[in-house]
Amino acid sequence: MSVADFKKIAIVNSLRGCQLFTGLPPADLENIADVSVVKSLEKGDYLFHEGDPARGFYVVQRGAVNVHRVSATGKEQVIHVFRAGDSFAEVALATETGYPADARAIEPTQVLLVQKDGILALLKRQPELALRMLGSMSSHLRVLVGQLEDLTLKDVETRLANWLVKRCANAQSEQPVRIELAITKRVLAAELGTVSETFSRTLAKFREQKLLTVKGKTITVLSPAKLSALLRRNLGE
Repeated sequence: MSVADFKKIAIVNSLRGCQLFTGLPPADLENIADVSVVKSLEKGDYLFHEGDPARGFYVVQRGAVNVHRVSATGKEQVIHVFRAGDSFAEVALATETGYPADARAIEPTQVLLVQKDGILALLKRQPELALRMLGSMSSHLRVLVGQLEDLTLKDVETRLANWLVKRCANAQSEQPVRIELAITKRVLAAELGTVSETFSRTLAKFREQKLLTVKGKTITVLSPAKLSALLRRNLGE
């Protein structure tokens, strides 16, 4: 087996693990692999900037990509951090305008670029593939809408409580749950729509209320049930 064959197998495996392509048969995945290229990024490298011509959409093979916008005042607002198995920038397929945000690697990262011209040509030849991808994309959209709803919660305390409760297998348990952060607290703060200082103050408040402890990148929710009760009160439920 040639090096090219091994590379294609690796690309097909990455596509198979992406929610957008859930359920696609091997032949479809191989055709998509043929129009995909691998790109490697060091920490801090930009994949694209807002307004750059859209060359296609991306699937993360390893690492993490911070997709964000920068306000007129220079403040960075994180839209989402995408990790292995996630796809992003699919809007590139449906618009002639450039990318609507910036994308930067926050650690050494490897992504697949599913090239726009190639995938569109493939979809025109295989309308049934387009229908299957639409079905997967609708599920993907529901996930993103859920993330957007999280950001509309009224304050940082509520948003953080909601983020933590979602990561507890049983929200009504009285047993401690350890949550290992895969990103820095600064990036998590940005994902929650706030700044590091406010995030740290909120963590400190939860510690004082004996809702959690923090050690390095490990947050231990001491009682998911108590944190859930706080969340319900904040939401007026």
